[in-house]
Amino acid sequence: MAETSSSPAQVESASKTVQELITSGKELPERYIYKGSDAGSIDASLPLMDIPIIDIGLLTSPSFSSTQELEKLRSALSFWGCFQAINYHGIEPEFLDKMGEVGKQFFDFPPETKHKYSRKDGSTEGYGSDIIIAEEQTLDWTDRLFLTTSPKDQRQLKFWPEIPESFRETLHEYTTELEKLNEILLKAMAMCLNLEENCFLDMYGEKENATMIARFNFYPPCPRPDLVIGIKPHADASAFTYLLQDKQVEGLQFLKDNQWYRVPLNPEALVINAGDYAEIMSNGIFKSPVHRAVTNSERERMSLAVFCVPNPDREIEPVNGVVNEARPRLYKKVKDYARSYFEYYQRGRRPIEAAII
Repeated sequence: MAETSSSPAQVESASKTVQELITSGKELPERYIYKGSDAGSIDASLPLMDIPIIDIGLLTSPSFSSTQELEKLRSALSFWGCFQAINYHGIEPEFLDKMGEVGKQFFDFPPETKHKYSRKDGSTEGYGSDIIIAEEQTLDWTDRLFLTTSPKDQRQLKFWPEIPESFRETLHEYTTELEKLNEILLKAMAMCLNLEENCFLDMYGEKENATMIARFNFYPPCPRPDLVIGIKPHADASAFTYLLQDKQVEGLQFLKDNQWYRVPLNPEALVINAGDYAEIMSNGIFKSPVHRAVTNSERERMSLAVFCVPNPDREIEPVNGVVNEARPRLYKKVKDYARSYFEYYQRGRRPIEAAII
């Protein structure tokens, strides 16, 4: 997820966005040098991920094809924790193009235009670069526009760009469709495990009270992609995360069995990954995968991640039917899990560690 919420006293913004650093011509700041084992970069020698493709149209059809697609979904979420989704009525490839284009147009505006939507210290909402919570923290090579889209009464429209003119309407329509898709997938999770259809959905809660967060990520070309990372390795504090990739520039990688895999580009698909909430609710049957975004020296890249998170007041635990003698309970009951997420993320840790029994 890379950011949800944090204590206001701990949060401040980097003084310059990454785009501004690039145009200033100054030397690469030390704070961007990644201290992990490797920063990744777009290394063609890394294996390309054989990511499963799930046809949402078949998944929801009353036919034998639905059974086959449910089995594919179970396999994808159990092995990789992610898949590419195609053929969802309401989010056609042309609409994906439109959503990606308005995001790119925003980042193309001059700094003074974008800064009208800058986040304030103590908040994650709005436009800016990485958030600083600790002096020793390594910064991500990305600028972000971070917007809460649900519940509707928690939208802070002062941070929603008014240009391009279609931005607000397009994002509203896009996230409304993702709310519907999220319900479909929560039901499909149960069905592919032969559980009561609404068990995950009931645990997650009504969509009107759940949280949905859109995060536009912009990665400028980086002078040292071997030393600087786009987004640090992490798993998401969501039930599901919906990623609209850049159509032309690769950068997303998933970790499986200590091996990083590159995610292939598919302009007609969304990349959907399970988050920690899905792993907890399924008692570890479905995996919340660790992933990262890497940089490159030649081309800019933009993506849009949308996180679906249960209402912070809900208590989340493994659902009925996933705990038995053969598979004992693995996770405690958690509440407002996402609140502590960001601090864990910046320190290179996973909050799910604290939920393990």
